[in-house]
Amino acid sequence: MTDTIAAIATGYARTAIGILRISGPEARQALAKVFTPFAGKTPLLERPAQSLIYGQLHDTDGAVLDNCLATFSVAPASYTGEDTAELQCHGSPTMLAAGLEALFAAGARQAKAGEFTRRAFLNGKMDLTQAEAVIDLIDAETVSAAKNAVGQLSGAMGKKIDGIYNQLVDLLAHFHAVLDYPDEDIEPFEAEEIAQSVGKAAQDLAALRATYRRGKQLTQGVPCAIVGRPNAGKSSLLNAILGYDRAIVTDIPGTTRDTVEEKAVLGGVLLRLIDTAGLRETGDVVEQMGVRRSLDALERAELALVVLDGSAPLDDNDKMVLDAAGQVEECIILVNKSDLPQQADEVAHRDLRLTLTGSGKAVTVSLPDGGSTGADGLAVSVEAQNIHGVPLTTEEQIGYYQVTVDGLATGDYTMTLSGQGYTTCTTPVELETYSQHVLMSTGNGSFALGDVDGDGAVTTADRDAMDAQLGKTGDLDTYDLNGDGVVDVTDLKCSAGDPAVFDIDPLYARGFVREYR
Repeated sequence: MTDTIAAIATGYARTAIGILRISGPEARQALAKVFTPFAGKTPLLERPAQSLIYGQLHDTDGAVLDNCLATFSVAPASYTGEDTAELQCHGSPTMLAAGLEALFAAGARQAKAGEFTRRAFLNGKMDLTQAEAVIDLIDAETVSAAKNAVGQLSGAMGKKIDGIYNQLVDLLAHFHAVLDYPDEDIEPFEAEEIAQSVGKAAQDLAALRATYRRGKQLTQGVPCAIVGRPNAGKSSLLNAILGYDRAIVTDIPGTTRDTVEEKAVLGGVLLRLIDTAGLRETGDVVEQMGVRRSLDALERAELALVVLDGSAPLDDNDKMVLDAAGQVEECIILVNKSDLPQQADEVAHRDLRLTLTGSGKAVTVSLPDGGSTGADGLAVSVEAQNIHGVPLTTEEQIGYYQVTVDGLATGDYTMTLSGQGYTTCTTPVELETYSQHVLMSTGNGSFALGDVDGDGAVTTADRDAMDAQLGKTGDLDTYDLNGDGVVDVTDLKCSAGDPAVFDIDPLYARGFVREYR
């Protein structure tokens, strides 16, 4: 690179400070042609590098443009690895443009987009990951994104990649040495050593690959589709998040015919919000196009906000929305219009079912709102409870369902939770003495069986924990193994044929559709 480049480094906008940047073999000479120090008899080019010098910037005719500060660096101790210089002026776009023209007259040319960083890369001042981090830092819209870019700019990613590369090169070099110099006393690798080395490299690469999604979300934001049937309140939600009226809101269903996209930062996370047209069956050609665009937005989304109209019963359009949103990786259900009498009941329309198979028995339990069920010759009871484990009263939100199956023998079972719009969740269940109580958590799709002390296994420690709870009623959900409402000796004597109790958190109590869509 034999030419010298120059550019306005601070953009074409009125600011307090504007910077002209120069890089190349003639950077200092170009600076000397357009800048004159105020004080001192020492010529500019004889002054020490990285000094900050106060003086005047001149145009092509020699007229003074601005009083400013100048500095220069000598290769390779600079950002680009070349001789560089900067003029720190007042941020007038007109004056900066005139100063840039003076630099062109002094022998520099206009720098191309990203050319300073390109030269830094070509001169070995940074690797490709660091070069990418420069633009990420410039474009950062959140503090988290900026911190991530700074970490990458420091070379952390490049060092990890170099470490993996060098590990594999060392392995390859050893192979070549053994093959090329058979007469030398070079010990070949054992198969186990090779497997360990390659396995370690594979693990390290997988760990780096796993950070891709997080990095993409930080730099580009999380695409978030707001979906629901017409007039559910999607546009109102968008406006509420943004804090201003971005989308038109009326009482007329179908007001939004096209997608409306905006960015918002919530909790330090950049969201790319997409307000969509209402999803419903329609014969209107224009509205059909809006529905298709809404479905396309869902396909691109990593997060879906499903807006339900709580003032109206759920209908087929709501079911269509929930099923479509169920394909998105993360989904949150929002019940809108809470100021009106509530009629929406999501779970009641989802055909939620619990199935137990094993030990020669097959039990299928439907889970309507507190409804009863039929089972394969077994006594089954279903009770909806609030989050505190108390049977529901009027207008309380369901915390979980308690299903009691009487007559199940100890043994191995398969427990499955399924339903329209839910992800089917299946897990093996082993019913043993003292472990008839099964707690199923929708938070992570895991099941814990008889683990009353919460250590992840059913052991004698659970029996000791039970002993300590005898006669107490503070945590019946955990310690009342036979479901009779009290922790007593009968719980310590649970045996084959005693009732098995299953506590099931419903989806909408948590608000995340992906847990059991």
